[in-house]
Amino acid sequence: MEYKYKIDVASIEDTETLVRFQLAMAKESEGTELDYEIVREGVKAGIADDSKATYLVARNDNGEVLGSLMLTTEWSDWNNCNYYWIQSVYVRPENRHQGVFKELFDFAKAIAQSEGASALRLYVDCNNFNAQKVYQSLGMHESHYLMYEL
Repeated sequence: MEYKYKIDVASIEDTETLVRFQLAMAKESEGTELDYEIVREGVKAGIADDSKATYLVARNDNGEVLGSLMLTTEWSDWNNCNYYWIQSVYVRPENRHQGVFKELFDFAKAIAQSEGASALRLYVDCNNFNAQKVYQSLGMHESHYLMYEL
């Protein structure tokens, strides 16, 4: 597949950008103010430990990060393989509707498929209709599962 953007795995040098993205995403999508230091430590931990997360970033020709997502896995005993989860999605507002997320998604899908994943999943705020439309346009569909938390 030919990519317009350079998609790669984030490095420690991308920490501050990813933190800014997460703070902006939480505020924009859920109206939530996250704690900078906690998010920074969380991003650093995810970058440092592949068993926690893999951050994918989309860069322009100047190396600027335009968007990112975090991939995590969940073991399925039913299928004897992993489910891959897309989380922490963010594309800079000025770079939306330019294919940035589509390329990140395609790259994540290729990783999941190459690892024999049973599914590629994500969750989205029930009121984030714009994101839901994007995910549907990429062939994703609403799951039959509901999510509960304590």
